[in-house]
Amino acid sequence: MRRGIAATALVAALGVTLAACGSDDGGTGTPKGSGELSGTVTWWDTSNVGSEDKVFKKLAEGFTKKHPKVSVKYVNVPFGEAQNKFKNAAQSGSGAPDVIRSEVAWTPEFADLGYLAPLDGTAALKNEGDFLEQAAASTKYNGKTYAVPQVIDSMGIFYNKKIFKDAGVEAPKTIDELKTVATKIKEKTGKTGLYLRGDDAYWFLSFLYGEGGDMVNAEQKKVTIDGAAGVKAMKVVKDLVDSKAAITDASNGWDNMQAAFKDGKVAMMINGPWAVTDTYAGKEFADKANLGIAPVPAGSAGQGAPQGGHNLAVYAGSKNLEASYAFAEYMTSVEAQTTAAKELSLLPTRESVYIKPEVASNEMIGFFKPVVEKAVERPWVPEGGSLFAPLQVEYTKVLTGQTSPEQGAKATGDAYRKLLKDWK
Repeated sequence: MRRGIAATALVAALGVTLAACGSDDGGTGTPKGSGELSGTVTWWDTSNVGSEDKVFKKLAEGFTKKHPKVSVKYVNVPFGEAQNKFKNAAQSGSGAPDVIRSEVAWTPEFADLGYLAPLDGTAALKNEGDFLEQAAASTKYNGKTYAVPQVIDSMGIFYNKKIFKDAGVEAPKTIDELKTVATKIKEKTGKTGLYLRGDDAYWFLSFLYGEGGDMVNAEQKKVTIDGAAGVKAMKVVKDLVDSKAAITDASNGWDNMQAAFKDGKVAMMINGPWAVTDTYAGKEFADKANLGIAPVPAGSAGQGAPQGGHNLAVYAGSKNLEASYAFAEYMTSVEAQTTAAKELSLLPTRESVYIKPEVASNEMIGFFKPVVEKAVERPWVPEGGSLFAPLQVEYTKVLTGQTSPEQGAKATGDAYRKLLKDWK
């Protein structure tokens, strides 16, 4: 994943320049069934700058070795900007890429808007039966397949083993234990227990699910965020901050969280596989063995963490569909996923990749695979990606004391009912 990653000015400028050379640039394309692929494929990659992007860019370059007459234009688009940037480009018919790395919740939205090409029967879905069932679920909409799953993920507690040893504590299994552990860490080491990201509502989901709640019930077309479980989850995160078990922020959360954890200023953070490579770059984790990961502490209803991940989707207006299908297949192939797993500790979406020796021996993948298998599946509805904006506003306000948990949950529910027409 993932969220709020700030791109450098150079990458942002590059994105603007290359977007204009996207699928509507009058490229030659490749007529279906004509044989050798040619033309240009513009790919918007939304991965983390400085770690993931390097690997994915190199993988993309490998596609041109297999298809030398195809030119791949790689553009890294900041994750926080990509959803709206793609919709604006697709709506205007100008500047959209041929292929986009889509967060799982964006896929049904883009498909509903008519911006994605159906992939059933195309080269993109080669060996479709090899994909994990829960990963493939996010690629379907109204009976058709609109994307290919590239990575799947969930969340856990990252912790500094040295700080834990100095404080004489173990990884907390419940929210109550989390508070106790944070208190002991502060008393023994002077460090803060947890950095709770406050500027991205995705980080709230583990607490919401832990109280038995959800944003919506898609089957019943019912908004549930403002129910008892949603209010309780808001109270839980607020209490973590008020009790000093956690510190939080209202902006620039990713950078602040990563810096604090990598520098040893906080002992724990909630994060996912996408953060492993960047975390290892911190001085506290020059010895990789110092990084511990455990399941997100359970709430009153049990342990819960969201299912996340990214898909590769093809723009319906691409002038080079055949090459785009082939590129999506290549980037989600066993070969490409094995490389991403080995170099980035990202979880593959193909069953066959997990038995590769270099993947099976990866400690981080070994931890996260059972977590993903038990992760809470998000609602695959067109509005799924849009549910985070109103929740984000209220979640931040609750954490920073601008509103109460009850009012925060209610305001989010009211916003959802405006967004989701005819829902209860």
